[in-house]
Amino acid sequence: MKAKLERALVTDFPSVVGRVYPLELGPPVGWPLQYRISGREPDQVRAIAFRVAEAIGSAPGAGNVNYNWIEPARTIKIRVDQDQARLLGLSSQDLAQALNTVLSGLTATQMRSGIYLVDVLVRASVEQRMSLATIRALQIPLSNGRTVPLGQIASIDYGQEYPMVWRRDRLPTVTVQADVTPGIQPATVVQALVPKIAALNAGLPSGYHIEVGGSVEESNKAQASVVAVLPLMLVLALTVLMVQLQSFSRLFLVISVAPLGLIGVVAALLLSNKPLGFVAILGVLALTGMIARNSVILIDQIEKEKAQGLHPWDAVIEATAHRFRPILLTASAAILGMIPIAPTVFWGPMAYAIMGGLAIATLLTLVFVPALYVAWFRIKRPNPEVGSNMHPEQIEPLGHGRVVEHHSQLEDA
Repeated sequence: MKAKLERALVTDFPSVVGRVYPLELGPPVGWPLQYRISGREPDQVRAIAFRVAEAIGSAPGAGNVNYNWIEPARTIKIRVDQDQARLLGLSSQDLAQALNTVLSGLTATQMRSGIYLVDVLVRASVEQRMSLATIRALQIPLSNGRTVPLGQIASIDYGQEYPMVWRRDRLPTVTVQADVTPGIQPATVVQALVPKIAALNAGLPSGYHIEVGGSVEESNKAQASVVAVLPLMLVLALTVLMVQLQSFSRLFLVISVAPLGLIGVVAALLLSNKPLGFVAILGVLALTGMIARNSVILIDQIEKEKAQGLHPWDAVIEATAHRFRPILLTASAAILGMIPIAPTVFWGPMAYAIMGGLAIATLLTLVFVPALYVAWFRIKRPNPEVGSNMHPEQIEPLGHGRVVEHHSQLEDA
């Protein structure tokens, strides 16, 4: 249907700037690729907009370049000789009324259409309104009952002006708009245009500037709103983890595992061809908490095993084996819970980010956290001759009151 409508617009309505697109999700932005050119003079802004449009048209992935306003319209300029008009006893109000009668029209009566009253205008025909000869010959009534042609007291010529001027911060602003090829993100095209737009910005006169709009601007606004509260979120999360773990070393172990989720996030988004946009970033933030939770559970179990008298090496192995099934099952439940929203357009990137990141991070957590714990606290494998379940202080005296020492275990202690 989209292709059929686009062909109809091109063949049947060539003068129409048309775009066929599905309903937008989130804040509506219209054309995905937009650049705003602002300045004091509309003509200068228009000239800069043509250069920006040329740069956009040369970028791969961009097409259907257009403007929200740029083309001037033809006007009729009437310059009245005020001295001559005063000699004839004509005021500006009399001239304006006579011209409006011919060009704009006067309401002669009203007609009822259902429950509405429609004004009936009386004015000259289109050919007469747009003909300079007709306007010059327009008879202006005088106070003495006579008439004078308008061409005798005014000069009439064609001119040009902008029928519509959009302003931003009270400055005339032209928005150069374009569509992107399916499968290409607007941010990719904007990134490719950065050198050209920067060069144009550097060469602009004072008071003129170019800025990015469209979906890229809206995405930056959404990400800025998340970044604004991110420091508070990190402080609260670290405070809760510190209260739970009661150790800077163990806190570092938990935090160091969080980046492992990015491996799965990138892989899942690449395989599903989903963008790393605002919704996917929300999924990454949620994924960080899930990964930290698994690490806290595993480290807490290691400390419990050590408190029961196990050697640190054996405590790490026992805790990993003990928590392997619960961690794996909870991660699987979270991954399966994301499947219903994965095919959706809006929530799909977040679902794939959580599913891929949690799957990879869970497997790596069960390997990486125990290995990092052993390396960080310099735990060595116990000597089988002494016994893996005995601490150095538990070794009984042998022979003539001498204690058999295992130096490596004493060093570990």
